[in-house]
Amino acid sequence: MMNEVTRILTAIESGDPAAAEMLLPLVYDELRKLAAQKLAREKPGQTLQATALVHEAYLRLVDGAGDRNWNGRTHFFRAAAEVMRRILVDSARQKHSKKRGGAWRQVDLDSAVELAEEPAADVVAVNEALDLLVKHDPVKAELVKLRYFAGLSVEEAAEVLGISRATADRYWRYAKTWLYCALTRGSNPDAK
Repeated sequence: MMNEVTRILTAIESGDPAAAEMLLPLVYDELRKLAAQKLAREKPGQTLQATALVHEAYLRLVDGAGDRNWNGRTHFFRAAAEVMRRILVDSARQKHSKKRGGAWRQVDLDSAVELAEEPAADVVAVNEALDLLVKHDPVKAELVKLRYFAGLSVEEAAEVLGISRATADRYWRYAKTWLYCALTRGSNPDAK
């Protein structure tokens, strides 16, 4: 199946209009799993569903005007992780805009009972801290994107990045600490 995905991605890059239709059935389940894992970490009241996230990401990847020069399946899923991150950040920013109710919090009846639980990390704040990490260490930032936004395991992310599991573990510990410092201090942890 991996060879088939790579072949179809090459056909899409070459401009074959029928190739995009053949790709979705092959990658849909994997993309949906990634989207469901990411959305499971979101705050209660999230209106974006895994199916909608997958479809939006797929449309941006295949039908969008962006870069479609994928070097196989691994590169495609890295691009999918980045697109999902952008969609989730855009969605979070829209929810917090004054035009859409600003500080008002939308809560359904079932979630109202769970209000005592600690809220999940704010996607926009994580994204801003991640932008700082990209400037500091792009490889570790890519690992965070794959783990946090695409829901990959350490093993899967190591494979996508072409690094060993031990290196991925070290990078993950470093990146989590770096991001924690950025989120709690509100600035670049490396700045004095």
